[in-house]
Order: sequence, then structure tokens, then C-alpha cells
Amino acid sequence: MAREDRRLEPALAPASGPVSADDIKALGDTFVASTPERDGAHRPLSRTQVLGVVIAGLLAALGVALAPMAAFTAAHHLFFVVFLLGALTRFAAAMTPLPPRRAPPPPDADLPSYTIITPLYREAEVLPELVESLAAIDYPRDRLQALIVLEADDESTRAAARALDLPSFIQVLVAPPGTPRTKPRACNYALERARGDLVVIYDAEDMPDPQQLREAAARFAAADARLACLQAPLRIEDPGFSLFLPSQFRLEYAAHFEVLLPALARWGLAFPLGGTSNHFKAAPLREIGAWDPYNVTEDADIGFRLAAAGYRLDVIQRPTWETAPTTPEQWFPQRARWIKGHMQTLAVHARGPLPTQPRNAVALVLTLAQSVAASHLHGPVMAVAVAWALIDFLPDAAFHIPPHDLTLYMLGWSAAAIAGARGVLRAGGRPKWLHLLGMPAYWLCQSLAAVKALHQFIVAPHHWDKTLHVPRSGPSHT
Repeated sequence: MAREDRRLEPALAPASGPVSADDIKALGDTFVASTPERDGAHRPLSRTQVLGVVIAGLLAALGVALAPMAAFTAAHHLFFVVFLLGALTRFAAAMTPLPPRRAPPPPDADLPSYTIITPLYREAEVLPELVESLAAIDYPRDRLQALIVLEADDESTRAAARALDLPSFIQVLVAPPGTPRTKPRACNYALERARGDLVVIYDAEDMPDPQQLREAAARFAAADARLACLQAPLRIEDPGFSLFLPSQFRLEYAAHFEVLLPALARWGLAFPLGGTSNHFKAAPLREIGAWDPYNVTEDADIGFRLAAAGYRLDVIQRPTWETAPTTPEQWFPQRARWIKGHMQTLAVHARGPLPTQPRNAVALVLTLAQSVAASHLHGPVMAVAVAWALIDFLPDAAFHIPPHDLTLYMLGWSAAAIAGARGVLRAGGRPKWLHLLGMPAYWLCQSLAAVKALHQFIVAPHHWDKTLHVPRSGPSHT
């Protein structure tokens, strides 16, 4: 067998020759059969939830038909509560100090074995940079395993992998054909072959701090057995220019990963994990059945499933650098998928044990429920408010904005701006007023993505909108 076949599919290749389609299909049947049955996003809504949604929809439609002003007032009050909750949460998070720096990592002889899982699909252009980033990680090679997981029909990325001289600790697996075709399914496939006591997920465009694994290992070693996952901060590289989407994306990530998640961890609350750079203890991860292959934000889901099982989440300080989407074609499908996945996660955990666990229920409301409600309400409420203001303006050429509405909006923007600015400073950057002032427009963009998310939640709940990544230098995707 040729060298590239052995290096590309070491976990699948039989001794007699290259992997055949029948080999992959047989492994796929075994993999699907071994997937544990549990409640998850394969069932978007339970019968009770469907009934509740239908009744709520009928009541809302009846209210709009019979008393439109009262219906708008109710929606306005709901938006007021959601927006105020988000503002107060972000302000409190911004005022919460970071924990002190932890003890240095243990010596090499005491470090646990570590497995890196990196699922890729149609990422041939960024694969060389990913391999460079993985090779730069400072961790003993005799206890480091990296599994790059490709799909069976992704010949371009497989060819790119064959062309690379991969370090000995990196293996490339080919996930067998099957459904759903999602990142969590690929992660589950790799987890079955993971040898590490600790597991971390990285994405195609990630450039983790070389010391990140050592910091995570030290935190796990010093913590109690309930600590099951550590989230590293994701930082968006400064593109050097101020396009609207990249600058807002960077500001949003700074507020989320540098301010909100550390505060939630200090408050002892669970939180939705980021899609990458989550470090797990392998045993608890396997205990809860690993990732839900049908959830398109498997990261958010698994954080709350660990919490529901009695485990604890925390954060570390060594970052992972990522690139921001620069065009609406990149940003819009990704954001719609995130909102849809958060809706899936809410639906699943609302019918699970979380509502009976007060701290976890509060965490679910402060994070996913608040963000999903805000993304769906912000655009429609603002559109009606603007239309109403214009109607009010026409008779006497004067706006009459209720003081409490203006106060709420200024409070919401101020809290978000403070959190964003604090996050940028913690990430080593300098906040810019133009970016902070552009946040309300970004919220309206999220409401547009929420429309697609709601539509897909109904008609295509498990469809995965692929985010295209581009190399840090070189040609872009076509």
C-alpha cells in the first residue's frame, strides 16, 4: 500500500490494501449501531411542546386579529423584559473580575494523555495552516494524539492531506457515509478512537496558543472530579480594516468569551460552550453519550448536558485565534445555524431534567433563552416602533418617544458596549467607538438570520449550513 494511503486512513486501512467503499460502509453501519439512543435534537419538539406552540400561535393570531394594539403592547412588554434581562446580565458580567492566574502546569512526566479532534469538510485550502498550528502545540509528543476527521466524499481535502508530510502524532480518519452529516457525528466517530484522558476540539481555521493544552491539564489536575470541561477564549484576529461584519463579529466574540463566560463560571452557572477549544475529560464525555449528532450547535447542547449530569464547567485564559466572516454570504448562514441550534438545545433541555435544577435552569434562561428571544423579537419590535414613530411624526413633525423606551434602549446599548469594550481590552485590543455605535445595526442583522433559523427549524432542522473558511494568506474559496 502506498505511503499516502497508510497516512491518510490509518484507522481504517486493512493490511491487504487500500480502504474500499464496502469497508467504509461496514464501518458506518457499525458506527450508527453503536450510537446510544437518547432524547435529542432528532426530535425537535415533543408532542406537549407542539401542542403548546400551536396554542400560543393561535392565541397570538387571535390577539392580533381582535386587538392589534393590545397585541403590540404585549410584544413590546416581552421585548422590554428580554432586553432588560440581557442588559443587566452583561453589565453584571462586565463588573465581575477575572479569577487570579492559576498555578503553573505540572512537569512533563505528570501530564495526562491528550487527544485533539478536528473535524473538517471541504477545507483543503486551510489544511496546511491547520497542520502548522497543531505542530506548534507545546505538549509531549508521546502522549499527544491528533485526529483530523474527513468525510468519505471530500476527495479534495483527502488529496490535500495525502500531499502533506504529517507529523507522527497526527492521524487522518475518514468518517463513513451516513446521516446526519454533521460535525458532532464526526466528533463521535473520532472519540471512539481517542486514546487521551483529555480531549479538545479544534476547527479548521483555529490557531490555538501553544501553551493551551498545558494550562488545561494543570486546571484539571488541580480541580475536583466534578470539573468536566474547560472553555478557552476564542479571539478574532484583527483584519486590519473596519468592515462592518468583521468588526462586529470581533466585538461580539470579545464580549462573549472574555466577559460573559468567565462571569458565568465565577457565578457557578453552566453556559453554552463555543464550537471549538473546549477541553473535556474523556470519561464524563463518554458517560453522557458524547455529542448529539442531530444538534447543529452541539457545543451549546453538550455544556448543558454535562451540567444536568452534575458536572461543572469553567474557563481558561490561553486563547485560540480565529478568522471572522467578512461577507454576508459567510456570516448569514452561520448565524442562522447558530440560532437554529440554540432553539434545538432549548427545546431538548426544556423537556429534560434542567427545569428541575434551579441553577441550571437560570443559566439556560440567561444564555440561550434570552439570546434566542432577543434575536427573534428585536427586528419586528424595532420595525413596528419605527413605523409608529413615523406615523406619530407626520401630523406635527415631532417625535414623541416614551421615556421608558428610550431609557431601556440606552441601557441595553450601554451594557452591551461596556461588555464589548471590556472584552476587547482583556483580549489585548483597543475598543473603537464606531464599532460600539454599530452594535444596534448588528442586532437587526441577527433578527434577519433568526427568520431563516425559524424556517429551517420547521422544515430542515438538521441541515448544516457549511461555513466557508479561507487561508490567512492566499486565494479565497470559490
